[in-house]
Amino acid sequence: MTPRGRLWVAMAVLTLTLAQLAVGAFGGLEQYDGKGFGYRLAAYPLLMLLLPAVWWSRTRDAATLPWGAFALVMAPFLIDVTGNTFDLYDSVDAWDNINHFVNWMLLLWGCGLLLARADVRPRWLLAVAITGLGAVLAIGWELGEWYTFIRRGTELDGAYEDTLSDELLGTLGAFVAALIVDRTTRRSPSRR
Repeated sequence: MTPRGRLWVAMAVLTLTLAQLAVGAFGGLEQYDGKGFGYRLAAYPLLMLLLPAVWWSRTRDAATLPWGAFALVMAPFLIDVTGNTFDLYDSVDAWDNINHFVNWMLLLWGCGLLLARADVRPRWLLAVAITGLGAVLAIGWELGEWYTFIRRGTELDGAYEDTLSDELLGTLGAFVAALIVDRTTRRSPSRR
C-alpha cells in the first residue's frame, strides 16, 4: 500500500471512531449507558492523534509520517467503540477478552514499528520494550476503566477478575505484536 493509502486508512479509522463516539455520547442509546462515552469522546481523539502529532512536531515532514503504524495504533479505538455500538460487550461473552488481546496486539504492533526505527540493540530488547510497554498500557487502561465507569457502575462485582484477565491478555497481545515486529523488521544478513 502506498503512503497516501496508509494515510487514507488512518483517516478513515479516525473518522469512523469519532462518528461512533458522538453517537455514543449524545445518542441516548442503551448500549452506551454507563460506559463513559463522555470521557471517551474527549480522550480517544487525543490518544489517536498523539503519536502523529509528536512525530510531525519532531520531523516537520508530513510526507514521511509512518501512517501504517499510526493506523495500527488507532485501530483499537475503532474496534472498542464498534464493539459498544453493536453491543458486543454485553451480547458476546468472550468479546471483552478477544478485544483486549487483539487490540493490544494491534496497538503494540504499531508502537513496535515505530520503536523498530530506532534500531534497538541487542535485538531482543525491542521485544522486551514492546511487551513491557503493552503491560504498562494495559494497567493504565484498566485504571482508566475503573475511574470512568467501574467504580460507580454496575460492573463492580466481577471487576477484579476482569481487570486481571484484561491485563494478562493485553500483555500477551503485546508479546505477539513484539514477535510480529521482530519478524517483519529484522534485516537479513546481506542487508546489514
